[in-house]
Amino acid sequence: MELSDPVLLDAFKEILKENNIKITPQRTIIYKELLNSKDHPYADIVFKRVKETFPNISYDTVNRTLLTFSKIGIVDIVEGWGEPKRFDTNTKKHHHFRCLNCNTIIDLYESSFDNLKIPDGVKKKFKVLKSKVLLEGICNECGIKI
Repeated sequence: MELSDPVLLDAFKEILKENNIKITPQRTIIYKELLNSKDHPYADIVFKRVKETFPNISYDTVNRTLLTFSKIGIVDIVEGWGEPKRFDTNTKKHHHFRCLNCNTIIDLYESSFDNLKIPDGVKKKFKVLKSKVLLEGICNECGIKI
């Protein structure tokens, strides 16, 4: 496991304190793994990676921790239809493309997606707090193979 950015780790610890969440070695190693992951991992992938360094950690601990991180806003959940949740420490405004062949998720920074107009009918029924675009298709790597 790579060493994570100390500034990000300090911010992580501060956010945990602000939310009255104890800073534990398990939470810290899970967050470090997420910071070092560029593949938007599933909970089971995070569990397998963390277990190499922290062999006594349980899957339940990893999964609950990831959901807690999402709840307090330090990770985002990326979901595709019928796919398990994937986790992303990049909480800056961005969107995703998911390859339906290899399941790779790629970050997209597209300002036109940031300004999508919420239809009036939706605004009347719901209070929209956040919107994200998830495009699905075939990535260039897989497109070459097809």
